[in-house]
Amino acid sequence: MSDYPLKPLRLGTRRSRLAMAQSGQVAEAVHRVTGRPVELVEITTYGDTSREHLAQIGGTGVFVTALRDALLRGEVDFAVHSLKDLPTTQPADLVLAAVPVREDPRDVIVARDALKFTDLPRGARIGTGSPRRAAQLNAYARSHGLDIETVPIRGNVDTRIGYIHDGELDAVVLAAAGLSRIGRIDEVTDFLSVDTVLPAPGQGALAIECAADNAELIVALGELDDPLTRAAVTAERSLLAALEAGCSAPVGALADLLADGQIVKEMRLRAVVGTTDGTRTVQMSTTGPVPETYDQATALGRELATEMLAQGAAGLMGERAQ
Repeated sequence: MSDYPLKPLRLGTRRSRLAMAQSGQVAEAVHRVTGRPVELVEITTYGDTSREHLAQIGGTGVFVTALRDALLRGEVDFAVHSLKDLPTTQPADLVLAAVPVREDPRDVIVARDALKFTDLPRGARIGTGSPRRAAQLNAYARSHGLDIETVPIRGNVDTRIGYIHDGELDAVVLAAAGLSRIGRIDEVTDFLSVDTVLPAPGQGALAIECAADNAELIVALGELDDPLTRAAVTAERSLLAALEAGCSAPVGALADLLADGQIVKEMRLRAVVGTTDGTRTVQMSTTGPVPETYDQATALGRELATEMLAQGAAGLMGERAQ
């Protein structure tokens, strides 16, 4: 054995508190499986600096491109992304080496006076930067006689929750996984059932990416991969790609496992597309054997997307991929 210390692995991460928290957790896991120290390299992305709403700047890739550029230039060895931020097309020279076990994929409400979504007063102002969340909340409100107004917002968790404390908003919608990773899950006043709001494709999952020619690192990072999470998010993202929708389009999707006792029998994929005002939605689901290969998971998503397009889904999406 050499007496020289092992060279640290460089992990590229966005600078936000959430990104740093989730990258720190991955760094610890990578250190455990490789024995090598891992140092975080902070990278500012366009999505972090732009003050425009995500739907206006395109959404797709705005938090990812700078990290991928750093990987391709060899400035970092691997990068951690929120999987829901990744464009559905994978660059040939980069590989998703691991998709770890997924956190809670649900959306949550943080509201004043500890209110639940259905207890909000008439005319309640609910903040969200997501057309997907706005579409489903408005559709649910319409079908259940609730009177709400969805308000577009940007900013980190502190900024968003601050709107409630300042009295500007009655509630904000956030991802359970993000609040959990930064230790603020106790501020949630209501967990939104996936029957009410389907999450973004890949929500709650992380993607660990590295150069396709770094075989040794791909094998090491692969220790962190969870095959069932990967199958689920592959199906969800395949559906998103087949709908030709960017990650700021109002598409919700969730693949979950149907078990008989302890035995996982099937995978169910549910998806929804809707206009942001909630007036029109296409919501469908399909169930099949648990995918054992990438191609099987991809086929599950494509098939459901084809059925949704036949029901008019394309006309409900504001943003189409160019």
